[in-house]
Amino acid sequence: MISFFYETDIEPLDKENLVSWIGKVILSEEKSEGEINYIFCDDEYLLKINQDFLDHDTYTDIISFDNTMGDELHGDIFISYERVVDNAKKYSVSIESELRRVMVHGVLHFCGYKDKGDDDARLMRQKEDEKLLMFHVEH
Repeated sequence: MISFFYETDIEPLDKENLVSWIGKVILSEEKSEGEINYIFCDDEYLLKINQDFLDHDTYTDIISFDNTMGDELHGDIFISYERVVDNAKKYSVSIESELRRVMVHGVLHFCGYKDKGDDDARLMRQKEDEKLLMFHVEH
């Protein structure tokens, strides 16, 4: 089950299409959907999580806490809507597109993809692009 929680105000989401798309992304990776929570927050909220749980004192767009059991994906994905909006401007993409990229990024972490090294980051970006195309084809 995919759930959405809000710690800040954001533009309305097309939840039905997002949930359908994320479900298809999960299946495309030969995984199954468990409980996945998206928590939308602001920079300060996510900074506090970064400091308290990861010992990082930096702003970020996403932090995911993976509780996957085998091939069944479970976890919490915290997204700073402020970072998403800023990054959309920075990369000249729509807010909706950037938000989908960050949302699928968290799920891809649950699937086992990493992004710390150059090779891993390239593969993650390739997977994000591949999964984003699934949204456009479906909807």
